[in-house]
Amino acid sequence: MRLTVVGCAGSFPNATSAASSYLLEAEDAERTWRVVLDLGNGASGPLHRFCDPREIDALAISHLHSDHVADVVVLNVFLRYHPEGTCKPIRLLAPEGTPERLAQIAGSDPATDTSAQFDFTAWADRAVVTVGPFEIEPVRVNHPIEAYGVRVTGPSESGGRAVLAYTGDTDDCPALDDLARDADLLLSEAAFLEGGPSDEVRGVHLTGLRAGQVAARAGAKRLVLTHLAMWNDPERSLAEARSAYVGPIDVAASGSVFTI
Repeated sequence: MRLTVVGCAGSFPNATSAASSYLLEAEDAERTWRVVLDLGNGASGPLHRFCDPREIDALAISHLHSDHVADVVVLNVFLRYHPEGTCKPIRLLAPEGTPERLAQIAGSDPATDTSAQFDFTAWADRAVVTVGPFEIEPVRVNHPIEAYGVRVTGPSESGGRAVLAYTGDTDDCPALDDLARDADLLLSEAAFLEGGPSDEVRGVHLTGLRAGQVAARAGAKRLVLTHLAMWNDPERSLAEARSAYVGPIDVAASGSVFTI
């Protein structure tokens, strides 16, 4: 599997990155399969750098905040009005209420209808969905609205099977240990800083420290921090994580590629 960071900005796009979006690719005997994890504000543009969006097999949306779902309606326009004609609908794996949320963002008019471009399936906690060589398991996590982390098992670059665990947006919770258990790569949000004003509010986001604690508890082999707000110092988030986790740690950047 290859993970490409399309966008990693926390809560809103910044000058160097779109909001959350990650492209996961793997080959089998037939072709390359592509799953996009989240498609937040501004992410549909840079996605074109890495693939033809018409070749996406599934969108896996962690939750319905705009910084994780808003550009699905932008992708809808590309798919619906492409001069070469429409393609088959892309599988849309997401929380209950997603079609209504997309209609709300798009404007609820016939010209922006999304129903023909996406084949929607609602997440069910721990119910595995198969997309080509990928087994995708949603895990309900701790956020103010219905939200899921995603555990993806797929072909390893070195042979066999590997696991990517993506937290989506969440504070620490027991489900994260199941999500990240023995993961080859844990892609974890770290939107808050320890002791910062936002960190006084619990049940919303992780800090670098808490992301590191999850990685250590779960035995993850590698940690990548993402969803950092533009006013957070990445080095501080990295130091927090390193105080709890001794494995390799990176901070996500738009265009980064990780092999799993």
